[in-house]
Amino acid sequence: MNSTEWLLLLGLSVLWGGSFFFVAVAVKEIPPLTLVLLRVGLAALILNVLLPLLGTGLPRTRAAWGTIAVMSVLNNLVPFTLFMWAQTRLTGGAAAILNATTPLFGVLVAHAFLADEKLTWRRGAGVLLGFLGVLIMIGPGALAGFGHQIAAEAACLLAALTYAFAGLWGRRFAALGISPIQTAAGQVTVSTVLLLPLALLVDQPWTLPAPGASTWLAVLGLASLSTALGYIMFFRILETAGATNLLLVTFLIPASALLLGAAFLAEPVQPQQLAGMALIGAGLAAIDGRLLAWAAFRRASLDGRT
Repeated sequence: MNSTEWLLLLGLSVLWGGSFFFVAVAVKEIPPLTLVLLRVGLAALILNVLLPLLGTGLPRTRAAWGTIAVMSVLNNLVPFTLFMWAQTRLTGGAAAILNATTPLFGVLVAHAFLADEKLTWRRGAGVLLGFLGVLIMIGPGALAGFGHQIAAEAACLLAALTYAFAGLWGRRFAALGISPIQTAAGQVTVSTVLLLPLALLVDQPWTLPAPGASTWLAVLGLASLSTALGYIMFFRILETAGATNLLLVTFLIPASALLLGAAFLAEPVQPQQLAGMALIGAGLAAIDGRLLAWAAFRRASLDGRT
């Protein structure tokens, strides 16, 4: 990936790192299906208002909408619902660790189905280092009682696997000539249409107490930042950097959340968290390859001088 793609990936990790906070606040008063509906519905509203202002519109071809429909199921409907339901039973740290298995699934799925993203020792080692860094940074204590909520833990792993297949499926958009904002708008629009009858049938939201102001602010942040803006960046990275590189964002999400807490909430940073971030950085550097190539070049240069 080039420098712009790394910056976009870092920005996306901040937006999606905030989604765990927004969900943790909102899910206390809004049931999971209704919360997912609000997330994608408000994001769809925002993006559909932006499209004409940017001189474009939703895709018009049947092939585009068929591809978007599958993407909306793989990238929104299934994983959003599974993670939000799981967060009613798991700690945020445990959910984040299980979410960090996404690149592990991603490299395996890409290796199985893509000719140009085969698993190499460098990529495999980098992914394992990144996952170990997430585990150390969040702390093994987050997995205390692991195995007691098997259904919720399995839901997180299934969601991570679904994200891996979404990254694979999303490669189709480049051939369709659809811009990232068109893809993002189409995806959340389809997700809204699919979720609306399900949420109304299961949650019957009109029977629930009215949420408080903090909950509505969390929903707005979740929809506008973590979803509308987040998916524009998501499809931009996918278009140029590929599925496997895109999924590395799940390693950066816990680090972004930690740094945001230190910067704005004066939360202390522990040595183990710094060690975890260092391992994440080492894993990403191994996957990127440029730092290793530079080191090899320097070593060869020094050997040549001697």
